[in-house]
Amino acid sequence: MAKVTIINGSPTPGSRLTAVLSLTEELLGKEGFEVRHLNVGELPPEDLIHTKFESGAIVKANAMVAEADAVVVASPVYQASYTGVLKTFLDLIPQKGLAGKVVLPLFIGGSLAHLLTIDYALKPVLSVLGARYILGGVYTVDSQVVRKEEGGYEIAEELKLRLEENVKELVRETKLRQQSS
Repeated sequence: MAKVTIINGSPTPGSRLTAVLSLTEELLGKEGFEVRHLNVGELPPEDLIHTKFESGAIVKANAMVAEADAVVVASPVYQASYTGVLKTFLDLIPQKGLAGKVVLPLFIGGSLAHLLTIDYALKPVLSVLGARYILGGVYTVDSQVVRKEEGGYEIAEELKLRLEENVKELVRETKLRQQSS
């Protein structure tokens, strides 16, 4: 069974990004993938800020990434980039920690003005970490994930379709990598 680690770069529990990640997990589960979650906002802030590579929490988080066949990197867009907490964690992943893994970026922002954040802010960092199979990714606008009064979220049909397509691509690429190794 293929393993996927979802790295959630949101510092806000229960954000719209959580709804996108829940749907992504559901889609991956239907494909028979084992999904693990890594919420970087829950890692010890001191370990992140002081780059404590030997910290138990960081070692455990890096093990989740190392054991994965594929990685989903998700973040809200703040100031035309991904979150600082995500960057501090990415700085703690070993130099070639994403080598051989299929990576799917998922970002959410307030407008289409930040659509290229995945390409210009995230992908260069992923490449430095050894990622060579970086999928195009999904950029979501906040208005595509509506908070319902009774709780939960409603996800726009167009976004659901794009997520389905990207998850299928992740599944296909991951299986190809597994067969060739």
